[in-house]
Amino acid sequence: MVKIKRKSGFLNFRFQNHSFQFMLSLSFTVVAVVGMIFVSAALYLAFFNSTLATLAADHQLILEQVNLNLDGYLRNMMRISDSMYFRVLKNVNLSRDNVSKEMALLYDVNRDRLVTLSLFSDEGSVIASTPLSALKPSVDVTRQRWFASAWESIENLHFSTPHVQNLFENSENKYNWVVSLSRSVNLTYNGEIRYGVLLVDMNFSAIEQICRRVSLGDTSYIYIINGDGELIYHPKQQLIYGNLLEENTLAVLGYEDGNHLDASGEHQKLVTIKTVGYTGWKIISVSYLTEVMPGTQLMLFAILILLFGIALMVFVNYLVSANIANPIQTLEKAVRDIEKGGINAPIPEGGSAEVRTLGLAINNMLARNRKLMDEIVWEQEQKRKSEFDALQAQITPHFLYNALDCILWSIKDGEYETAMTLISVLSKMFRISISKGRSIISVKDEIEHAQHYLTIQNTRFKNRFNFTFNVQPEVYPLATIKLIIQPIIENAIYHGMEYMDGDGLIVIDSYLENGDLYFKITDNGMGMTEEVVAGLLTGPAARAGVGGGSGIGLYNVQERIHIYFGREYGLTIESEPDEGTRVLIRLPARVYDPDKMEAAPS
Repeated sequence: MVKIKRKSGFLNFRFQNHSFQFMLSLSFTVVAVVGMIFVSAALYLAFFNSTLATLAADHQLILEQVNLNLDGYLRNMMRISDSMYFRVLKNVNLSRDNVSKEMALLYDVNRDRLVTLSLFSDEGSVIASTPLSALKPSVDVTRQRWFASAWESIENLHFSTPHVQNLFENSENKYNWVVSLSRSVNLTYNGEIRYGVLLVDMNFSAIEQICRRVSLGDTSYIYIINGDGELIYHPKQQLIYGNLLEENTLAVLGYEDGNHLDASGEHQKLVTIKTVGYTGWKIISVSYLTEVMPGTQLMLFAILILLFGIALMVFVNYLVSANIANPIQTLEKAVRDIEKGGINAPIPEGGSAEVRTLGLAINNMLARNRKLMDEIVWEQEQKRKSEFDALQAQITPHFLYNALDCILWSIKDGEYETAMTLISVLSKMFRISISKGRSIISVKDEIEHAQHYLTIQNTRFKNRFNFTFNVQPEVYPLATIKLIIQPIIENAIYHGMEYMDGDGLIVIDSYLENGDLYFKITDNGMGMTEEVVAGLLTGPAARAGVGGGSGIGLYNVQERIHIYFGREYGLTIESEPDEGTRVLIRLPARVYDPDKMEAAPS
């Protein structure tokens, strides 16, 4: 039960990962495909069984014909034997009569079917033989199987297995394959009855012709065995005799006449058996079921038809499921768009009555939500803009007081040229600071603003420090937030350069790296401890009592960057006491376009 619940839960999890249309189409398709496969399998089995039955009936007809032909041939051989025995041997006295003439006459009449016709005594000597009569000296006829079989059962005719008949001297050394018909006969010698053996050697090629005239198929064939399972005829008889091929003849001896499915061997086959009654021979046809199967081209055609049917069914199921599922999917997509923030996305009201009702209810709900959201957004925008303006306003006032104070002291000291330079630089600074109300300016303007600021501060602090700029030319056209370098330089001056006595150095670098814009401000001032560094960007309240100045500049820069570009951008501070400080500003690399840049964050 637990396993069933686990499987059910797994299936539910898998189904939840797919769309309604997919599941609907998949269900229809699976049912249709399974049905088509079952129908195809049933049709195939019906076709196979019908073809197998037809093949079996054809084999039985063919074996009947082979049996008739073979029976006629064997009966003809039996008539030759009977004629020789009953018409000749029964009527002669071998003490004074010679049967060679009658035997030769009988042989001439049937020479197309016979190889030899011979009569032997019970001791194995030749009494008469045609067309050959000189027995080989090395041959002992009594040891021949056909001879022994005749003596074992005197009243019967005996048919041997195919063999080469080489009993007699042959000047041409030409010996034929034969099937021997032998029988025991009574011979009369001056009223005395003696026993002998009459041998009729049938030409084996005649049996081959009877069997080879039969056409069963490319791999089907017919063979003949005797009652002991020994081969009489096989289309590949020589290979079997040479042990290059094997035919399991003993397996079919137990089969009755008729059709049998034989699973022995590598392939299943249809075996049909017909027994030649008076000989005990069995005529066997073998047809491999691979021939019953449809041909390769037919199978490919059937598979293509099945695949086409499946594809058509999938297409129809897709259309049907799409007609049902599309309104639901459209509604679902619209709801997902709302989840992603697209509150103004239209909600369709199509499909079935249930789907239309659901779409109408969601539209009414969204209308009320939009009204509430508009009110909340307006209030938040007003609050956010006020906070931003307050942050930006806190950056520059104290510097303006210090700059004007420096100009005033220059005038009092009679340094009018210095005062004029400071006034010019200060005016350019305020031109950049105002920037027509824009909060986004180019890197070029921000660098110039920092240079002007350092010029004023260097004059004010009586050249206690030096400064240098290393700016890649390709960063000048990029966009940056206005006045983000100045507060960092101010911190470097007030907390690092005030006691340097001319040895101070501030280096400002700007460059591109990994698709981002970087400003790096480095000083060799007094540095800070890790605790101080950790508190610099956590807000003014956390840094109360840190050094001279308000200490609010870095926090404002960090907040402005977060407002415009997100939390992934901002400041990184590294410092150690007596080793100096490095502040790294990271911004996205965007080309400055004054017509597209907003004056305030949205």
